[in-house]
Amino acid sequence: MLVTAVFHFSKLRELTLLLAVLIAIWLVASELAAAKSSIGQGNDRPTRIQREIEYQRLRLTSVKVEERRDALMRLGNLKRPEASRAAAAGLNDLAPIIRVTAAHAVLSLQPQEAATLLIPLLRDKSEFVRRETAYALGETRARVALGPLTESLLGDKEAGVRAAAAVSLGQIGAESAAGALAQVLAGSGQTPKKKAKVRENEFVMRAAARSLGQIRSRAAVSVLITTLANEANGADVRREAATALGLIGDTAAAPALRAAFASTDPYLSEAARAALRRLGDKN
Repeated sequence: MLVTAVFHFSKLRELTLLLAVLIAIWLVASELAAAKSSIGQGNDRPTRIQREIEYQRLRLTSVKVEERRDALMRLGNLKRPEASRAAAAGLNDLAPIIRVTAAHAVLSLQPQEAATLLIPLLRDKSEFVRRETAYALGETRARVALGPLTESLLGDKEAGVRAAAAVSLGQIGAESAAGALAQVLAGSGQTPKKKAKVRENEFVMRAAARSLGQIRSRAAVSVLITTLANEANGADVRREAATALGLIGDTAAAPALRAAFASTDPYLSEAARAALRRLGDKN
């Protein structure tokens, strides 16, 4: 009888354990289902970022210029493609400051997409917009911008725009831009409709020389040597030419760099010395 009682107790214990396991499995399955349902419902609601983008998009319709500008800055600061797409509406705004702010706010798009949106603004009536657009195109590093930037470099009537185009061509870094940049140094670019001041022209030449160094264009060595040796050029232009020659690393530039090293301008002398070191010249 004792054996029978022990047997029944053992069976009851097994059944109890089995029931407990089944209950535990059911609870886990219920929790998983609830979590899945919660996630699904969450996906149907806008995220915080989506709500922010939509709010700033609505602010772009404000009659207040500063509010529209602030909205574009906030969209740009999100650093997200969807925010940049919302900001693209500002590229057609009547206010130049809004168009410029939008030009920088769309830079979280893929390079070619951003460049395609920006390129038309290189023909904007506002010099400010054209200049800032040229700088923005350099940040995209998109090769589709090479042709339009080259046109701005050689043809825009404002030196500030030409200089911005020169800077951006260096950022993109394509060898195909070297010819136009060299033309600027050689003085054979298209004559601007409005004569620029000497200081502005020097700024363009400086930017062109620096960009040739960034591109590492050996085809530009000759024009850079001529630019460096020409004492009629501004000291800043000659320093940039020396630095560019050092970056390119062609030993043909060594004699011109040694001559510049002996210059009474300490900054030019230092630039030439640094370039000679890059060439492996110990002098």
